[in-house]
Amino acid sequence: MLLKTKIRDRMIPLENYSSVFPEATLREAALALRTSHCELETGMCTEAGPRTVLVADENSNLLGILDFNSFLETLIPEIAGGLSAKLSALGVSIAFAQADAADLDESRLGFRARVIKNAETKVKNIMLKIRGTIDADASLMDGLKKIYRNKITVLPVYEKDKLVGVIRDTDLFLAVADILSEENS
Repeated sequence: MLLKTKIRDRMIPLENYSSVFPEATLREAALALRTSHCELETGMCTEAGPRTVLVADENSNLLGILDFNSFLETLIPEIAGGLSAKLSALGVSIAFAQADAADLDESRLGFRARVIKNAETKVKNIMLKIRGTIDADASLMDGLKKIYRNKITVLPVYEKDKLVGVIRDTDLFLAVADILSEENS
């Protein structure tokens, strides 16, 4: 089954996936991803929804991708680095910190204020490069190999030169789990 099933049979169609323009702010991208990740009717966020947002130009050419980590590392930079990143996030230079002067206005910004400030970052400045694509008629096994070899969780799916959807590691895992489920039947 895994060798015969095509990527198109398991992919998320493009119209069901969030995308933003490169000039969008992180705020706009985060809200778009939240909408597609969460089931709005129930208010529940599950692992079933997309965990990334696509970055595309006005001609629907895929330029990059944003995942949860890229959002969080930009909105809350102190989680990604050492002391200098933590101080920078608070608006404090190392020289200023060494001088033991903690009176800068920005250093007093709370978590919420920093997130809101950093949310104005442009998507084009932090988007991740695409590290592989796959044809819609390729096998799921080909998709598994590409995701594993490229150490990614999302693979854009194309028909000729047109982006038509996305296949995630989750979708491929579920295809494998279906095989195990069939064994028990």
